[in-house]
Amino acid sequence: MTTLNDLHSISSTFSNTDKMPVLFLGHGSPMNAIEENQFVTGFRNLAKTLPQPNAILCISAHWFTNGTKVTAMQMPRTIHDFGGFPQALFDVQYPAKGSPELAQEVHAILEPVSIDLDEYWGLDHGAWSVIKHLYPEANVPVIQLSIDYTKSGQYHYELAQKLQSLRRKGVLIIGSGNIVHNLRLVDFQNFDKDNYGYDWAIEARETINNYLLDGNFQPLIDFEKMNKAIQLAIPTPEHYLPLLYTLGLKEKSEELNLFNDKLLAGSLSMTSVRIC
Repeated sequence: MTTLNDLHSISSTFSNTDKMPVLFLGHGSPMNAIEENQFVTGFRNLAKTLPQPNAILCISAHWFTNGTKVTAMQMPRTIHDFGGFPQALFDVQYPAKGSPELAQEVHAILEPVSIDLDEYWGLDHGAWSVIKHLYPEANVPVIQLSIDYTKSGQYHYELAQKLQSLRRKGVLIIGSGNIVHNLRLVDFQNFDKDNYGYDWAIEARETINNYLLDGNFQPLIDFEKMNKAIQLAIPTPEHYLPLLYTLGLKEKSEELNLFNDKLLAGSLSMTSVRIC
């Protein structure tokens, strides 16, 4: 079991860097890990524009916990946290190293919030299915920070702000989820139809995108108070909350750009965000 006394300061591991971008990636179906499509192309095109990070900190929709945890193992396992997909998807391994040093730094800078150093979780598909397109050689250490399901949007936005210093240590911070995500209403018959959304999904996407591009984040933080279209788009918060971590890290002088900005199967969006 890793303890704080066993770890060294991140300053002795990662040198100072220019400020890293911040990302929110709409990860969609786990099949995006092995398929070729426009969204995978979008991730790969993004990768060409990114500086080489010292490490990645990912906040994934698929690690939703009571309290906050951070992975602290040397070699995180690849978690296949899904069912009903082809064997080829279960065969995928993403053997990126972890970073106990970075986990310890996250533990320290988020005080007084209690953060558990986790030795079990690993990398779930919200992390590896998209990161593998950015860094296919798995040559960048990756850790995950869990999402405390007992806390509000405001809490998560403010918690993210405490991570700001990591951006100048070469840490690429990635939120991974989907802004519009209502699996109960997915139209599988039109899954391959380009940019197809129900009326409420079109409205929700337009409303949220306008707030994003205007830099008006408070309504997005208070998403539970928004209109019926937004409630249909966000019936449960786990896929939406990673966006708030990305927004919480935006500095006033930075630009926010959207990519992969399309609806899918009626009730999903692949909209992704780059801040730099």
